[in-house]
Formats: sequence, structure tokens, C-alpha cells
Amino acid sequence: MDLGQLSAIPSETLLDALPDAVVVADGDGRVTYANAAIRTLLGHDPAVLIGRSLTRALPRRFQPGRDGKALRPQAAGRGELLGRTTQLPLLHADGHEVLVDLTLARVDPFPGAPPEQRSVICVLRDAGATILLERQLQVSRYLAATLRVTAALTEAADADVAFQRLLPTLCTELDWDAAVLWETDEQSGRLRHAGTWTAPEVDVPALREETRRTFGRGEGLPGLVRQRRTPVVVEDLWSDPRFLRQHAARADGVRTGVAFPVLRGDTVLGVCELFSRTQRSVPPELVDVLAHAGRQVGQFLGRLRAESEMRSLAETLQRSLLPSHLPTVPGVELAARYRAGGGSALVGGDTYDVMPLPDGRWMALVADVCGTGAEAAALTALTRHTARAASAAGCPAAVLAAVNAALLHEQGAAPLRFVTAACLVLESGPRGHRVGISIAGHPPPLLRTADGTVVALGRPSAPLGVDAGTAFTDATVDLPAGSTLLLYTDGVTEARDDAGEQFGEDRLERLLADAACSDAEGAVAAVAAAVEAQVAGSRHEADDMALLALTVPA
Repeated sequence: MDLGQLSAIPSETLLDALPDAVVVADGDGRVTYANAAIRTLLGHDPAVLIGRSLTRALPRRFQPGRDGKALRPQAAGRGELLGRTTQLPLLHADGHEVLVDLTLARVDPFPGAPPEQRSVICVLRDAGATILLERQLQVSRYLAATLRVTAALTEAADADVAFQRLLPTLCTELDWDAAVLWETDEQSGRLRHAGTWTAPEVDVPALREETRRTFGRGEGLPGLVRQRRTPVVVEDLWSDPRFLRQHAARADGVRTGVAFPVLRGDTVLGVCELFSRTQRSVPPELVDVLAHAGRQVGQFLGRLRAESEMRSLAETLQRSLLPSHLPTVPGVELAARYRAGGGSALVGGDTYDVMPLPDGRWMALVADVCGTGAEAAALTALTRHTARAASAAGCPAAVLAAVNAALLHEQGAAPLRFVTAACLVLESGPRGHRVGISIAGHPPPLLRTADGTVVALGRPSAPLGVDAGTAFTDATVDLPAGSTLLLYTDGVTEARDDAGEQFGEDRLERLLADAACSDAEGAVAAVAAAVEAQVAGSRHEADDMALLALTVPA
């Protein structure tokens, strides 16, 4: 079809073919034409509409008042609606309202025509699909924001850090100017301030001043949210009596607020307030998303708190498996280091101990329990306390034999968990210091002499807790002046870098030969630093590490 053929088609036929409803009104606001699409949109027969006033399509609340003012096309055609698309509710033929997108255009029959001869063309389109799409996009944005909040929280080391990351992420992602977080105080039961965040170039000094106060249940916006356990919206902070800090809101220029609870089950962990400097409506979709986010955040924070408490308990248990401090041994310098493994286990299986014997000698023990966790901790405690109880025998081999018997008795039919250990008894005399050493499947202690020579000591036997018939032997070695004796667990030699290469015995001996390791503190510090450097950035899980060094000063 060429343009000539198109121009021959009547305009009414072209308008009837359009999917959008088209209504033409004269200068008095009466319909002069309506196309077929008006039947689909508003349920009216186009022929019935001819001659009717446009205002009859409006809901009653938009009908003309006593002043007689009506929606006159010439007024609309001269105003801000001309050429714009505006959402407006119109009445369907069955009485319900339909929200439409209305676009107006003015038609003059000739230049300078009087208003009563002008016409207005109204193009109407159902706004429901557009609104639904906009809401879907908005909800998607809200959900994406909560996902980013969750991602930020998962990187937090503990609940306190997570709370602090919650505020800026929420404000940034949801376009709010400020946020205040209130946390439930376990002692008083009231909400106390936990943090405040503002967007760049925004400050809320008056609201910050108000964070010195606390809120009880039902008191103020935070207390109301805590009481209801649901989000609460305050569109005008300056006049709503539920918001008790109106003077602060006025001083800081914030107008709208929304607060939601951070819930773990039915327990309110805290309340988060979001503030905007412009008065804005808060759509129900955002309220629903914030309620859901509050529950998710609460579950996450609850888990973080539980893990934090578990770590605290584990640290307490781990400390109980190590001496609180090293004793003072006459004529000998002592130093020790301990580092728990880098895996998921909260309690390691390595331990060390130094204790005096009744006859003036000293016993030292370094042990490594197979495995980690609660069972390994129980065996570590059994090993340490049995060694202390058996130390009166005065012989390292006898101490290890007693530990072996205790472990075998304790394990019974349970899966095998063995222990490696190195035990020594130090005695001092007129001729200097000497040690008796007994080893059960453990890396042999290393002796560094004053000239830097490093040698391994002792003759290893089988690990503890494996065979009741294992025989443990002693070896006696003199400790000359200027010498250092290092006892360690395999968390040192088996430490692997990212490529999987182990630290190894040879490297440890070369390191110990260095002049920096000529005393006990220098030795454990150098070895610990070298192992940390070895495992830094490694994909391989680090094992527990225990170091105990004794130096006889020159």
C-alpha cells in the first residue's frame, strides 16, 4: 500500500485499528468520537459515549464540585497535561476503577480558532501492565540489594562487624540518607545504640545526639517495631507522634523513616532505622523485603553469635590444655609458641608442658594427638594430666608408658586415636645440665650447640595408644653452655605452601643453625615466623603447631 492509498482510508477506520483507546472531545468537554478499543479498556460502547461529558468517566472524588469546575478540554489543552502522559483513574462501565496512562493532544480547526471550536484528542492505555512491570523491577532491585547485604555480612568475622556492615550496605543499595541501628541489651532488656551511618555529604548530628537514649518495648519507633516484630513506616517524622525525636528530625532535615526488626525466630536482636531527607512514600514491596531481610540477617547474626560463643568456649578449652605460663627453671631459659590449625576444628590436639619434680628435677613434654575437635581435646587432656601424675617416677620412658596404658584403657573399642610425644627430664648438677629423653613416634628434639651445630636426639618408639607391649627407652644427653634444645610437633615440618611443598626437617635444621636461634626465645620466634610465611596464602590446611625451647646460657 502506498501513501496515496493510505490517505484514502477514512481516519475513523485508522483510529479503530489502533490497540490504544482514542477519545475526541469538543470544547465543552463532550465526546465527539471514541474508537473500538474503548470497549476493551473501559467496557463502553463507543456509540453510547457520543455526546457524554468526559467527567462522567471520572470517579466521584474527581467529579466537579459546587463551584461547577469541570475537566474542560480547552483548560487541559492549555495546561501542563498537554503532550504529557499522566496516570489517572477512570470508571469502567461496571463501576470499578481502571488506572490508565492518559496522553492529550490539542487540535485547532484553523489558526486562531476560538476555544469552543477546538478539540482535544485523548489517548488512553491500561497502566496496570506498566505498573506491574515497574513493581516487578522495583522488587527485583530490592531483592538484589538484600542479596548484596547478605554477601557483605558473610564476609564479617563476627556479629559486631556484621552489624556495622549492615548499615552502609542497606543505605547505599536502597537510596536512604542515614541509618541507625539499635541492639537489644541482654542485661537491661532495652534497645541501645549500636551504630549510625550516613551517606557522603550527609550528617545527622541531632539524631546522633539522641543515640545516647534507650528504648523500651513500645517506646518510640524502635520500641514499637520491637513490640510488633514487623516494619513500621513513618512518612512524616516531623508530625507523627510515634516518633519521639521530632526535634532532631527537624534539625537534621530528615522527613521519612522506616524501621524493621532484626529477628532470630521470635527474638528481636535489634531494630534498624532508615531515614530520608525527602518526604517519600514507602511501597509495600519494600516493607515486605525489609521484613524478609530482617529475618535473614537475624538468622545470620544468630549463627555468627553462636559461632563466636563456640570459639570462645574452644579458646577457653584450648588454654586449659596448655600451661598458663612457663615456670622459672634455675640456670635454664624457656620459651614456647602455640598456634591452632587453620581448619574448621575449634580445638587442636597439640600441647606442651613443663613442671617441677619432687627431687628438684624438671619434666618437659610435647605431644600431638591424632585428629582435632572435642575427642582430640579429651585425649590431649588425658595425656597431659597422666604425664603429670606419672612424673614422680622420674624417668621419661616410665612417663610415656603410663600415658600409653591410660590411652589404651580410655579408648576401649572406639576408633584408634594415637598420640605422639617427646618427654624429657632435666637435671642440674655441678657438672652442668643433662636431659633424659624418651620419644613415642614423635619428631626427635633438635639440639643446637654454641657453634651452630644441630643434631637430632633420642631413639623413637611406637606412638602412644597403639600397643600395650610397646617398650619405651631413655637416652641421656648433656646440655653444654650456650646450647638450645628445641621440641616441636609435626605442624612445623609438615607445613605446606600453596604448591604443596613441606617445610621439612632439613630446612628446620638449617634455620636452627642460624645465629638468631642461639637462645630459646630467638629460636621459637624464628621457627614460628618461618612456618607462618610457609603457609601464608596456601590452599592447604595448616596443622596445629607447638614449640618448646630450652637454652643453657653460655
